[in-house]
Amino acid sequence: RIPLDMAFAFHTDAGTTLNDSIVGTLGIYTRFSNDSDKFPDGGERINSRYLTDLIQTQIVDDIKAKYEPIWQRRGIWDRSYAESRTPVVPTMLLELLSHQNLADMRYGLDPEFRFTVSRAIYKGILKFFAHKDGVPYVVQPLPVNEFSATLHDGVALLRWKGVTDTLEPTAVPDKYIVYTRTGDGAFDNGRVVQGNSLAVDIEKDKIYSFKVTAVNKGGESFPSEILSVYNALNEKGKVLIVNGFTKISAAASFATKDTTMGGFADYDDYGVPYINDISYIGSQYEFRRSIPWMDDDSPGFGASYADYETRVIAGNTFDYPYVHGKAFAKAGYSFVSASRASVENGIIDMRGYKIVDLIMGKQKQYKMGRGVTPVKFGVFTPELMKAVESYTQAGGNLLISGSYIATDVWDSIENNPETQNFVKRVLRYQWRTDHASKTGFVKAVQSPYNFNGAFSFHTKPNEYSYSSESPDGIEPVGENAWTIYRYSDNNISAGVAYKGAYKTVSLSFPLETLRNESEIDSLVKMITDFFSTTENKIQQ
Repeated sequence: RIPLDMAFAFHTDAGTTLNDSIVGTLGIYTRFSNDSDKFPDGGERINSRYLTDLIQTQIVDDIKAKYEPIWQRRGIWDRSYAESRTPVVPTMLLELLSHQNLADMRYGLDPEFRFTVSRAIYKGILKFFAHKDGVPYVVQPLPVNEFSATLHDGVALLRWKGVTDTLEPTAVPDKYIVYTRTGDGAFDNGRVVQGNSLAVDIEKDKIYSFKVTAVNKGGESFPSEILSVYNALNEKGKVLIVNGFTKISAAASFATKDTTMGGFADYDDYGVPYINDISYIGSQYEFRRSIPWMDDDSPGFGASYADYETRVIAGNTFDYPYVHGKAFAKAGYSFVSASRASVENGIIDMRGYKIVDLIMGKQKQYKMGRGVTPVKFGVFTPELMKAVESYTQAGGNLLISGSYIATDVWDSIENNPETQNFVKRVLRYQWRTDHASKTGFVKAVQSPYNFNGAFSFHTKPNEYSYSSESPDGIEPVGENAWTIYRYSDNNISAGVAYKGAYKTVSLSFPLETLRNESEIDSLVKMITDFFSTTENKIQQ
């Protein structure tokens, strides 16, 4: 027999508020069952109350500390629900939030919020058993950051940094595990590393990918982003791929000031799941708060289409240096990769590489819930802009791609004139519009530079790639900057190339969302050929 030490029922509740207040978290236990306050083994059923209190307290405290200071603790109920009454071990029935209330679900659909809540539940359970058994506890660490993977004389040097959990002092890493993947294979079982770096011998003409987890007596963290390296036998140069796409988020949402309308506006931004998502069922179509639930086929406010039921939606896999790197390898280049944090903090110097590829994906300024926490996930930071300008001043070749590389600068939560000036002055493009394409078809147009072909990228949720549903339209700025691609549905500019003392290619759609690998290979090959040309700059 497998011993059962506790039982836990994870629910969300119903209930709405028209003023956008939060319903919050309820804990339920059952003190008496069959007129007894004891379990069959003689244990006290009141332990269910202690378990419920610990978990609920941990959830509410962590949410308040990280996201929402006014998150509601609804209380602890002693009720005779089957889920809390029937198990013969300490049991909690959790009602985390109201799935019917917009203020709650603005948090409930956010992947980072879900992680924090899940971790809080785990911590509450852990503390219950530690107190019950009279033993100390240790919480598993958080994922590492500032990860980089570089090449030095045929050796891959991996470096990372452990992360301090401000909510849990015991969650300190003791060691790390490095997992390795070769080519398109699976990751191995990992190797234990005591420090914050590892040198790995690699073979030429093979792509190696790595991810790192932090470990302590409490367990193993979630994995880091995945970084890749490739040492070409006859290389044309070295490429630094920077993973600037760190965003995970809920879909865009809105609430009118008069409280009559509200909901999730996935036509503006579907959001970014962590890895993938099975909870998305379709776009919301009923935004009127006054419409009540009448039937499951007429659910009222918040009603959504059901065309995505049972389908898995791709999110941010954190594995895009490999996707980009394969194309650079086919073009004859060695490549390394790094997190954006390692570049911003000066650990990686762009100036040592012939080409730098900035992956921006769906990076865009974002505030969770009602927006009381600082803005996150902006495309450009002061530190990144400083590194990019230093690289271009040294005569580098820069590729940047992403859905919001202009909207995030000109039409976002916070718009900084200095950032706008940097983009125009250094990267040589400017914002024209968002929602620039519905179809995702792109075509080359005439310019002094040798770009051709037609491509298509994902604009709707699917199982293969995250979608770029509202890509930017960008236009060239200044001499020698030209539009090289336009969206086929409306001729809005989708790509800009600049050649001067340095070269840039800016694409307002994410390279990794192209529908097939051959399109990525073809586009990257044209970009590397453009970066390799040595003709005098062209005067417009």
